[in-house]
Amino acid sequence: MDQLAAMRVFARVVETTSFTRAAESLSMGQATVTKAVQHLEARLQTKLLNRNTRRVLPTADGLAYYERSVRVLAELDDMEAEISSSRRTPSGRLRVEIAGAMCDLVVIPALKEFRALYPDIQLDFGVSDRSVDYLAENVDCALRAGPPLSEILIARQIGTLQFATVASQDYIALHGTPAVPEDLHEGHSVLGYLRAQAGQVLPLKLSDGEREFEMTPNSKLSFSDIRSYLAATERGLGIGQMPEFLAAAGLQQGRLQRILGDWTHPKLPLYVVYLPNRHLSRKVRVFVDWLIRTCATGNDTIFDRRGKQLPSVL
Repeated sequence: MDQLAAMRVFARVVETTSFTRAAESLSMGQATVTKAVQHLEARLQTKLLNRNTRRVLPTADGLAYYERSVRVLAELDDMEAEISSSRRTPSGRLRVEIAGAMCDLVVIPALKEFRALYPDIQLDFGVSDRSVDYLAENVDCALRAGPPLSEILIARQIGTLQFATVASQDYIALHGTPAVPEDLHEGHSVLGYLRAQAGQVLPLKLSDGEREFEMTPNSKLSFSDIRSYLAATERGLGIGQMPEFLAAAGLQQGRLQRILGDWTHPKLPLYVVYLPNRHLSRKVRVFVDWLIRTCATGNDTIFDRRGKQLPSVL
């Protein structure tokens, strides 16, 4: 096996954390995959992977070699792709993971434009905010709020989510309007947003630029779906804190009212996340570029104009 082929095999082992899964995804025998990694370790005279009964993880040298390898392979594949497909329109199936509210309120309203530009791309949306196995589930990219935890993934920041702290008119009529954040502890009910996978209710956070305030939601209601959380807030079941784009219609139509207007939630970065080898695909590239334009030309109270490239290991 030549050097470039061995590098590709090694990269797939790192991405799948398994010799077996790497072999399956590459349609190779496991012995061939093992020999490829052994070839690299012998050539470099260093250990690249730590192996145990559960998974395979790169050593410090292995992670450094992986990062350089994917860049080298990316340049090679990119060059070949540009030459071979420069005259073809992007096509094929594109699998995207995205949270439901973001899909419904931000992406779908602009989707006709993408379909007109790239009619040969088949878009499959996995609508959730769960953790996904990008390689095993054949996910090309995901739109996620907050940075990814995996060191393997590449994340490109495309915007910044702003938040609104709101309550319904009925709720305010019954409980009054809090003047300062500390008022939320007395006589007010703050709804909880539950991160189901972690079993954790997110805190309500506020800042006036000089002072920080944080509290654990004190109602006995929590929701793992943000649209249900919005519905409960609009029905007067408690105070909610949610992305600005989600609250926008309720605020415009009078179902919701801002509270504690001088206090804001810290902005949350919005990322497109993908495996290192997936950015080579033209269909992924045109979708990500379109998504950046869609977010940047939308309501500036929802997204800051960003789109800078972040480090590949987060």
